[in-house]
Order: sequence, then C-alpha cells, then structure tokens
Amino acid sequence: MPTAYVMGLGRSGNAAARLLKRDGWQVVVSDSGHSESLQPIKQQLEAEGITVLLGHQLEPDASTIQQIVVSPGVRWDLPALVKARELGIETLGEMELAWRALCQTPWVAITGTNGKTTTTALIAAIFQAAGLNAPACGNIGYAACEVALANANSDRSSLDYVVAEISSYQIESSSTLTPTIGVWTTFTPDHLSRHYTLENYYTIKAKLLRASEWQIFNGDDPYLRHVAGQWQKARWTTASDWGMLPGQPDQGAFVQDGWAIALGEPIVPIAALKMVGAHNTQNLLMAVLAARLAGIEKEAIAHAIATFPGVPHRLETVCTWQGITFINDSKATNYDAAQVGLASVEAPAILIAGGEAKAGDDTAWIETIGQKAAAVLLIGSAAPTFAQRLTQAGFFQVELVETMDKAVPRAANLAQQLQAKVVLLSPACASFDQYQSFEQRGDHFRQLCLEQFGR
Repeated sequence: MPTAYVMGLGRSGNAAARLLKRDGWQVVVSDSGHSESLQPIKQQLEAEGITVLLGHQLEPDASTIQQIVVSPGVRWDLPALVKARELGIETLGEMELAWRALCQTPWVAITGTNGKTTTTALIAAIFQAAGLNAPACGNIGYAACEVALANANSDRSSLDYVVAEISSYQIESSSTLTPTIGVWTTFTPDHLSRHYTLENYYTIKAKLLRASEWQIFNGDDPYLRHVAGQWQKARWTTASDWGMLPGQPDQGAFVQDGWAIALGEPIVPIAALKMVGAHNTQNLLMAVLAARLAGIEKEAIAHAIATFPGVPHRLETVCTWQGITFINDSKATNYDAAQVGLASVEAPAILIAGGEAKAGDDTAWIETIGQKAAAVLLIGSAAPTFAQRLTQAGFFQVELVETMDKAVPRAANLAQQLQAKVVLLSPACASFDQYQSFEQRGDHFRQLCLEQFGR
C-alpha cells in the first residue's frame, strides 16, 4: 500500500488525510505543533487508521513516502519539500488533491489580494439560488478536500459546480488545477515575506487565470488595468468608466443608471446589495458576470443578491449602542484591505488596528485615517511601530491599548466623547501574535461588543 504524508493538522490537512485514506493510501499526518488542543484531533484520526505525528518535521525518503500533500500554511519552498521534489517524491497542495478528485465538475476559482471572500460568497449564493449544488470552499466555508470527500461519500446527485476561493499559497502548490471560470479581484503587495517579490506574487496569481477557460478581471484595479495587454481573452468589469478599459462592453460587466449590466443586459440594481462600500459594487459585478457566463438566469441572480447577508469579519455590523455602530472587519489583514474598510464607514470613526504587521505600503491607509478616524487604538505586536508611523504623519489621537479586551470598552468611551458614529475593528495586520486566525480575532471582538453593548 503506498504511503502519503500530509503536512499540517488543520482543517485542510485533516480533510486531505481522510480523502487519501478513502482512496486506499496509508496516511501519515504531521504537525510541527504539539499543543494539548491537537490531542483530540490526533485521537480521532488515529481511530480512523491514520497515523499522526505531533512536533514532527518531515524527513523525505523516497523509499517510504510516495506522495506529500501540503496544507496552505506550509511554505512551498521549505527545504524539506525542495529536497522531496529533488528525490522525485510527488508533492502537491491540498487544493490540487481536491481538484484531482473533482476535475469532472466545473470550477469557479476566485483569487486576488482583497475582495475574494465576498466575491466567492456572492457567487456561491447566486449559484445556489439557481438550484445548483455549488458549495463554497478553499479559504471560505469548507476545505476543498472536505467537498471532495462529501461528494465521494454521497448517494445524492453530484456537484454542479465547485466555487473556490484560492490563495497564492494554494495556486503555488497546484500543478493541474484548470477552472472553467477564473476571477481575479484585486492585486496589491501582500505575502511578500513568502513570495519575496511582487513579480513572483503576480506570476503565481496569473498561473490560475491562464489555466481558466473564461477569465474575469477587475478593471478598476490599477495594477490589473496596467497589465491588460497580457490578457487578450479576459472579460473586464468596472464600476466607473467602461471607455477606459480594454475589451467590449457586451463581453464584460459595468454600471449604467444604477444597474449592473452583464453581457450587454441589465441584471440587477446595484442598490439591491446591502453591503457598504464602493468596492462591493465591483465584487457584485464580478459575481454577476460569472453567473451569466455559467448560464444562470437573471431572476436567480437578483434574488440571491437581494437576500445576501454579507460575510462574517468583512465590514460585519455587530450591534448599535447609543447611536454608535460596532463593525467587525477582522479580515482586513493588510493595509489595502484596511484602507478600503475605513473608507467605507461613516466618519468620524474610532479605529482599532494592529496585530502582526505585514510588509506593504501604508501610505493610503494612513491618509484615510487622517480623513476618517477620530482616534486609533492599537493592539498587538505592531502597536509601537504603528503609533510611530501615525505620529510621524501628524496624527496624534493614538493610544496603545495592547489587547482587544481593553480596546473595545475604550473605543466605546472615546466614541461618546468624540461623537464618533462607528467603532471599527480593521487591523491591517495578521492575527497570529494574539490569535490563531483572523476569524478568532473577529469572534472575540464580536463577543465583547455583544456582551457589553448588544443588549
């Protein structure tokens, strides 16, 4: 029996291990961690006949390992993985494993620096409103291998579509993934500590779109518009001026008289989407265009958009207390996403930011803070650096509060003092200095707000 080695004991790794086990592999799962929280997962997998190694590092040996499957959080250029490939051991990502199991099903693949979660959720909602079995997976909803495993074990009708949010990490480790529809939402510097250069990051993203039968691009993104000449097959969307874009209007999507026009036909009023921010108009256009390319009728699109509740942790309204709205934008893990979030809310706002800082250009974010924020409360390891950057830029309403537990009540107090309309958690940072994920960070913010101000 061939042996597969899965790196990472998170949701993706667990699903990959179970899928491999079902397909007849002898499976070993490893994780460099060894905390108590991993013990129940270890016990469950071992009860299913899967070996689990905690606190373990891969030592590739072609005589004992025939395949290595990598979770998204594992670096593709890890020395052990480089050595494994040199030894001829097949090495692939969890997303690629899912694709191989589901390649007979059409995929809609959404990538981009920002905007991909909302766009993915919108597309899945539209497809499901049309009666299609089209789960969202990848970086949203299920792990891709969970979808593959559920489909393999189901007696019901097979999938109609897979709607997958796919990060650069997942593209990097997928060699044969070929979507029917590829969507590129935005492109700004991010993950440079992993990909090193903007060119590498772009090349990885472009790989997914080049493999796609249909390509949808955000024509309002400056970088994507700049490279439009490289994409002769692409269909473009714009919330502004179609005349500034390549391609033909009747091949893409745009706004006219308050309506989303796709493939030359009015589909739905822009105002039907109950999400704040001009950027969400662009997300709407990309989702509508994908749906029309898939042949979905206007009625299903309109119904899905009118009833779409939004995405947790992305400009999510938590509660309103004494005229102050508390908004959870924990998914804003870089400067560009945080700038968009802050620009989207009513001023003046009390901003809670900080966490584990990423490389990037903070200029536009700091300018928007100057325009929209009455005060900034800083948490996490980035707090001292952020405070210095803000004061250097002439913004002095800054407090280092260190933790979310201190930030939320202080933000409410300041909002009353400064007559702010909004308390916004939009960190511009990763969460890993204080939390396991941006979801856990957002959940903590929501819990604190509801406990103190939600009654």
